[in-house]
Amino acid sequence: MFKSLYKLFNLLPIKQDRITFASDSRIEMDGNFGFVYENMLKQGLNYDYKFMLKSAITEKKTLKETIQLAYWFATSKKIILDDFYPIIYPLKIREEADLIQVWHAVGAFKTFGYSRVGRPGGPSIKSLNHRNYTKAVVSSKNIVRHYAEGFGIDEAAVAPIGVPRTDIFFDEKYKENKREELYNQYPFLKNKKVILFAPTFRGNGQSSAHYPYDVLNLDKLYNELKDEYVFIFKVHPFIKNKITIPYHYVDFFYDFSEYREVNDLLFITDILITDYSSVCFEYALLRKPMIFFSYDVEEYIQKRDFYFDYQSFIPGVLAKSTDDIVNSITNNEFESERIEPFVQYFFDDLDGNSSERFVNELIKEDVQ
Repeated sequence: MFKSLYKLFNLLPIKQDRITFASDSRIEMDGNFGFVYENMLKQGLNYDYKFMLKSAITEKKTLKETIQLAYWFATSKKIILDDFYPIIYPLKIREEADLIQVWHAVGAFKTFGYSRVGRPGGPSIKSLNHRNYTKAVVSSKNIVRHYAEGFGIDEAAVAPIGVPRTDIFFDEKYKENKREELYNQYPFLKNKKVILFAPTFRGNGQSSAHYPYDVLNLDKLYNELKDEYVFIFKVHPFIKNKITIPYHYVDFFYDFSEYREVNDLLFITDILITDYSSVCFEYALLRKPMIFFSYDVEEYIQKRDFYFDYQSFIPGVLAKSTDDIVNSITNNEFESERIEPFVQYFFDDLDGNSSERFVNELIKEDVQ
């Protein structure tokens, strides 16, 4: 029905100033969407903005919303996505329009999309997913080919103009305000150093996403680090099995998984512990220590694989056990010399103007 409605509405002329933002992973104009939209308003661009925002792919659209979305897609000059959006992939985008993907992740790390054909959880070579993007944005010319391959689009369609949501890492006022806001909201963070544990999920997708918390020795972490640190969990939104924090450790471990924007938490973080998550790209912009707790790296390489050799790629120290984590922290051994080359490779423009480039180069030149 949706595809038929879209074809029917294609008989109507495109609204030359209409821009539609569509997401199945957020209900507010935040993340990349927020920065792009805010820059449009800052520039006084009074376009005909439309929004279709849902918290998850599983949140159904009403009949009215379905009809509305088909109409907006058919008559918009620009359609902007920030994540996987399955309802749009069978559609043929009109020649005078653009479908722009401003992906939720930064950089290129673990393989995704058509780079995973033939692997568990990978797409069929006949899949239509992603292939109709007319433009996609990335942080560096060095990863254009990886996104082109992952999305199944031409390299010419991938624009290395920077990722809008990274602009805050160059905004000292924003960072200071966010730190103050977090300290006021969570005063227990003030007088301790903060360890942020932000791993990606295990499983083939949203339905099977989980994290095996038992790989962490909570007793050891608490006993060795409690005097100087607090330990914050921020797991991937897909992960449904939440960490159970023993009552006698509640002054050390805290679960911040419901906090929406992980980037804001990075500003009060002293040490990041991750594994295969793209959060390492943003955190690298702060030039602070990272530990890559990758106890299953050999298995992960076989099942998922990476665009780069993992151990030479990571901008920090590799840890395979809780002992390794503790030793790295207590001995102040993080291999931080890896961070600067990492930043220089994965970011072309370190100026905080990615949102403005997005608007000026991908929107204003065409929209009337």
